[in-house]
Amino acid sequence: MEVRRILERREEETLSPKACLASQSKGREVEEEPCAFRTCFQRDRDRIIHSKAFRRLKHKTQVLLLPEGDHIRTRLTHTLEVAQVARTISRALFLNEDLTEAIALGHDLGHTPFGHMGERVLSRLSLERGLGGFHHASQSLRVVDRLERDGRGLNLTWEVRMGILQHSKGQVDVSKGFDLDAPSTLEAWVVRVSDSIAYLNHDLDDAIRAGFVRPEELPARVARLGMKASQRIGAMVEDVICQSQSGDRIAFSGTMISVMEELRVFLNERLYRSKRVMEEEPKVDHLISSLFEHFERSKEDWDAQRIVDHISGMTDRYVPFVFSAYSGAQPMGY
Repeated sequence: MEVRRILERREEETLSPKACLASQSKGREVEEEPCAFRTCFQRDRDRIIHSKAFRRLKHKTQVLLLPEGDHIRTRLTHTLEVAQVARTISRALFLNEDLTEAIALGHDLGHTPFGHMGERVLSRLSLERGLGGFHHASQSLRVVDRLERDGRGLNLTWEVRMGILQHSKGQVDVSKGFDLDAPSTLEAWVVRVSDSIAYLNHDLDDAIRAGFVRPEELPARVARLGMKASQRIGAMVEDVICQSQSGDRIAFSGTMISVMEELRVFLNERLYRSKRVMEEEPKVDHLISSLFEHFERSKEDWDAQRIVDHISGMTDRYVPFVFSAYSGAQPMGY
């Protein structure tokens, strides 16, 4: 018997009835011969890890632009932390850990350089050119479907593709952001929740490390979860596991949702919308807008979508390099 069939049978025997089994996947857009020793979701995970877009995440901003400290998160370390949290939750709920990991590792492949600042600029430029805006979740799906492997895409399973598309809530009220009206799988729902657990805690950790916040300034209820990121993450993970035991939905307790929203508001005021962070946005706008206009002038065979694809795939350090190469000018502040 092939190793893959042994693994699939193990899933069938040990996972929750609510789990998404590899043997029951809806498949790929282009049918392929199954791997002899990996399930379809394990194969998707490997394709994502070996993709160019995944490697570029190491030089893309999480929150702080071009951080000098070696321990400040990037989009890559954020992705790995989301995957770790999501795997822990899935394992505890007897969901499909391989599917969860594949979704988590692929969820931010379409993120722009310069984090959400870059996303806002590209969204405005896209809207001005009739493309309907830009959102990193949709772009992540476009990356795996159409852009990787020289336009052939990664040909991932339907479950991983939909999980990538459904992962994002945006920076909204936590109480309104976690529910999914029609989740493709519970594993996709786990990643959606884990994304928030990870970013709220590591962004706070980075804010403290970079001097935006002092530990004694934390809201009292947040501090009671723990003064260390590991303690807060542990408390949130334990809460969601306990509240999701029924197997019908992935949920936090009302109390935990309230504390997480308090933390999100605190970070919004002290980090995301702080003067030190926001004063970088005009520089980001100038760089990306200038690049967009340059490509419109110099690449006559490129339409607006191709320019969006090209710029969104750039890293933080590559954007200033290209800007300097064509303009002969040093970008402001870089």
